[in-house]
Amino acid sequence: MKNLLLVLMLAAAALPAAAQERTLVSGQVEHGGFGAPVVRFTQIHDQFGVLVGGRGGWIINHTFSIGGGGYGLANKVEAEEADSVVTFGYGGGELEWIINSDDLLHFTVYALIGAGGISIREDFWENHGDGDGNGRTDGLFVGDLTGNLELNIASWFRVNFGAGYRLVSGVEIPGYSNSDFGGPSGHITLKFGKF
Repeated sequence: MKNLLLVLMLAAAALPAAAQERTLVSGQVEHGGFGAPVVRFTQIHDQFGVLVGGRGGWIINHTFSIGGGGYGLANKVEAEEADSVVTFGYGGGELEWIINSDDLLHFTVYALIGAGGISIREDFWENHGDGDGNGRTDGLFVGDLTGNLELNIASWFRVNFGAGYRLVSGVEIPGYSNSDFGGPSGHITLKFGKF
């Protein structure tokens, strides 16, 4: 009985040593980072929209990136009201998964979760500078999931082409809906950094 008790105690003492904690990032961690101008092509209020912005992040072990991005509507989108235009912008935090970063051509997937705003304003140019410039504005939630094909041009420069879907919630301006600002998009990104 004493031998059995001794064996059980030794086995119990050895369990913590044998059970290694598993983590997403372990061992020697390599760090990098990037900054990137981005041009997105999408539909805004049933019209062609160009969103211009940027993103950046901290790269961990050539596999994950944690960062943020922001985008704003760069072209004119007509509103329902006469002589008025739509403005739209959003930004938030991003998480990116980079698959086989060292391959010449590889894939990445990232998600953005954040907030944005829309406004319906008088078109300054159509009104020849007249008008009070006031408009209706609304804040909204934005989620964006994007898949990319990325090409390594140099050790410090990458180009990626992607497609994604933007989910928008919270549009309450009469005559407009979430689907006017959400939907599919394509983009071109120029990434500069240490990968």
